[in-house]
Amino acid sequence: MSRKIIPPPVPDVDRLGERDPLLKPFLGVMRRRGDKMRAAEYRLTGGRLSLDDFAAGHEFFGLHRTADGWVAREWAPNASSIELIGTFNDWRGGPGFQFSPSPTGTWELKLGAAALKHGDLYKLRVRWPGGEGERIPAYARRVVQDDATKLFSAQVWAPAEPYMWKHERYRRPREAPRVYEAHVGMAQEEPRVGTYREFANRIVPRIVAAGYNTVQLMAIQEHPYYGSFGYHVSSFFAASSRFGTPDDLKYLVDTLHAAGLSVIMDLVHSHAVRNEVEGLSRLDGTLYQYFHDGPRGSHLAWDSRCFDYGKTEVLHFLLSNCRYWLDEYRFDGYRFDGVTSMLYFDHGLERAFGPYEEYFGDRVDEDAWVYLALANRVIHMVRPDAMTVAEDVSGMPGLGVPVEEGGVGFDYRLAMGTPDYWIKLIKEVPDEHWHMASLYYELTNRRQDEKTIGYAESHDQALVGDKTLIFRLIDADMYWWMNIYQDNLRVDRGMALHKMIRLVTLATAGNGYLNFMGNEFGHPEWIDFPREGNGWSYHYARRQWHLRDDPTLRYHFLAEFDKAMMEFSGRTRLLDKGGPEFRYEHIADQILAFERAGLVFVFNFNPGRSVTDYAIPLPPGKYRLLLDSDAREFGGHGRLAPRQEYVTTEAEGHASAVRLYVPARTALVLERVVARAPKASG
Repeated sequence: MSRKIIPPPVPDVDRLGERDPLLKPFLGVMRRRGDKMRAAEYRLTGGRLSLDDFAAGHEFFGLHRTADGWVAREWAPNASSIELIGTFNDWRGGPGFQFSPSPTGTWELKLGAAALKHGDLYKLRVRWPGGEGERIPAYARRVVQDDATKLFSAQVWAPAEPYMWKHERYRRPREAPRVYEAHVGMAQEEPRVGTYREFANRIVPRIVAAGYNTVQLMAIQEHPYYGSFGYHVSSFFAASSRFGTPDDLKYLVDTLHAAGLSVIMDLVHSHAVRNEVEGLSRLDGTLYQYFHDGPRGSHLAWDSRCFDYGKTEVLHFLLSNCRYWLDEYRFDGYRFDGVTSMLYFDHGLERAFGPYEEYFGDRVDEDAWVYLALANRVIHMVRPDAMTVAEDVSGMPGLGVPVEEGGVGFDYRLAMGTPDYWIKLIKEVPDEHWHMASLYYELTNRRQDEKTIGYAESHDQALVGDKTLIFRLIDADMYWWMNIYQDNLRVDRGMALHKMIRLVTLATAGNGYLNFMGNEFGHPEWIDFPREGNGWSYHYARRQWHLRDDPTLRYHFLAEFDKAMMEFSGRTRLLDKGGPEFRYEHIADQILAFERAGLVFVFNFNPGRSVTDYAIPLPPGKYRLLLDSDAREFGGHGRLAPRQEYVTTEAEGHASAVRLYVPARTALVLERVVARAPKASG
């Protein structure tokens, strides 16, 4: 029985114009982009198969075991000959290992069952007019590095007993993501590269205890330089072997699913490493096989290569890559890296985005727009529950809008302006002058018809050359004054603001929240991977969990507060229930109050003035203190009694308000007390 072919949708862009009248002058452009997406899909599938079936190039290309042996295929249109070399033929190749060409540029080699075995190393020797070179197959699923020579080779991965999934039927729950961004290699305390299994056994329990429901794994696709943070990918279908085997990664995903956690991975389709021996660059002797020819093929700022998203074979490669990680490793979705760089010919570098004309002019690479829409279609056809996130700083309208409505189809976009706002505020404005109306506006200013994931800081703010949020607030005093036995005004200020900043960011976040590994307890030091400039040291490429675990240090207070935030936001489905509703702000007092999902958030950012009997207008009823950033269990001064209740009264011109004592630099969360109906007598 053949599968039903799902035709590409006809986007209803008029709905976009109804939700955002400012888009109406540009609906023609949106409609044209939708038509280009439909045309591209028909070009790829010929109308004879579904797009997700087309996105199965990994089942055709690369090395595969067959019923009677092995078959290897490679697309290399400029090659004049290809042969397989490896440990099985002393890296010499020979007549029995020569690929046969086809008119389409696809080369094929069939071998007997005894020709290869699990663990064998191999490469391609590719010859082209005027040159030759050893190359790793584009669709290689396993790539390893030689400890002595540091050279990479593909490896046959065909264990006698394949990994047996224990939780392969896991599906992502329909709840707002609370994302724990993590890097497997630097997750351990020891100064070395951590492994998939160590992460599963040691770090996953920490994430569960911290209250997150989604893990975002970085640097999974193979990359030759560890210090690139996984952003210079060489082998797009190979899980990085520096962390372990493919089965080890499957064990990690299985462990996360067993713990009830969804797992997405960073997918880097915005560029590729320019290395030729390890990567796709000049694989068949040309620079333009997978990439743009000429200057467009180079990303000078990133020292990398730029894909040609208008080429059929490139779309086949990238769309298949989207499907591969869902099928092979059971990932629950992706964070697409570098979307801004993909969408604009100038990569969005060094320019501010303002008027809508910026998003619909001739600076936009519509081939990239089409690719991203097709990618989202493939992902959601394969896994309707999958989650896709766009890393875009430009604010391109339509990224988080369904393809059916003329958008690109991402489920979420990152609110990348929020951490930049906090950095600017902390650096340039003394906190006694923070303006509450401006703060509330900046935190809630986003496209209301597109889901966003908010965050105060991510790995970007923790990289060497920048500073973590806590270090910006406390600076070098973190090294000497974080013990519980000594008081320090800078530490006291930093911890109070750290809690308040993260809480107000969570409470105003659109539809999800993100935190980078260790920042929940205020990890003090930046991330710096081994490199020549630091003597190839791993000292800063790790996480110092002992700081969080030591009860004599204040870090555990920050961790407990973050855990409390995750608990109540999950229990109340805070991020699933619309946006915040403004209630009150006072410039001089630096008081801000708003309501969301039945919870009331009150912030006193004033550095020195605690307010008493402060009237906050709220609907009539009784309210109970749910969370107090000043509580002693969070390293505060304990100036409020836990769980106390407040009843609204008429106050200062407000028909209904609660009167609160709000200490300086303190945030409160109140929940409405719902009266229970009396039990029936008799």
